[in-house]
Amino acid sequence: MKKKKNLVSILIINYNNSRLVKKAIKSCILQNYRNIEILIFDDKSKDNSIREIKNIALKNKIKFFLNKKKKTNIPAFDARNAYYFLIKKSKGEIIFLLDSDDSFHKNKVTEVVKVFKKFKNINFLQSLPNLANSQTNNIISFWPFLAPESCISFRRNFINNFIRRNKRLNNKFESVWFGFRLGCYAYFIDKSFYCLRKNLTFYKSYGESKKYPHFGIDWFKRRLDSFNYLYLLSEKKLSFKLNYDFFVTFIVIKIYKFFKN
Repeated sequence: MKKKKNLVSILIINYNNSRLVKKAIKSCILQNYRNIEILIFDDKSKDNSIREIKNIALKNKIKFFLNKKKKTNIPAFDARNAYYFLIKKSKGEIIFLLDSDDSFHKNKVTEVVKVFKKFKNINFLQSLPNLANSQTNNIISFWPFLAPESCISFRRNFINNFIRRNKRLNNKFESVWFGFRLGCYAYFIDKSFYCLRKNLTFYKSYGESKKYPHFGIDWFKRRLDSFNYLYLLSEKKLSFKLNYDFFVTFIVIKIYKFFKN
């Protein structure tokens, strides 16, 4: 089937989020950019999510899929698998990610597509979440500010290249989320990263992010996993041995292991 020119695919993943999923879907339906397809994946919800989604999907010709495979029960991997499934089913030239507890500003797709049309060298774009304190990283951080998955969009060729590059790391580093992996690849490897400094996503900081409070030991563990992930993603070309951020992270984990043992 021939793709429509400038078709946008919005991919929504859901698990046990009947309370907010309708708001997420409606925010996509009400976009002022009209050339959109919406695809939803439910990952074996046990609440009323499926009924809620079916009702709105049937009325709006939205493609709705249920997970028929076994879950890994590792949230980062299950979310990635859900997005991978929808990416294969989608047809758009530009792809948007949306977790079902978040929603889009009505101008979001228009604003993002405008940037992709203007700058052909940009393959990955993140807009900003509505949370005022989540737009920058610490000035001594090695990492750029990487927005939540619901703020991320990219070209189809970008995700195809990423999937090939990331394949051998799919089941490693379970604390390193899909959106972070995409951002790392775009910023450090593909050099096609762009941050649109507009608050276009209404983001709810629920779930897994609460498990990593800043400067707690789990936060440092995930930080070290992130360094190790990027090292392998770069095919061991990037080195962090002289980096202050890496050094502090490494020392904290060493001290933690020493006292734990």
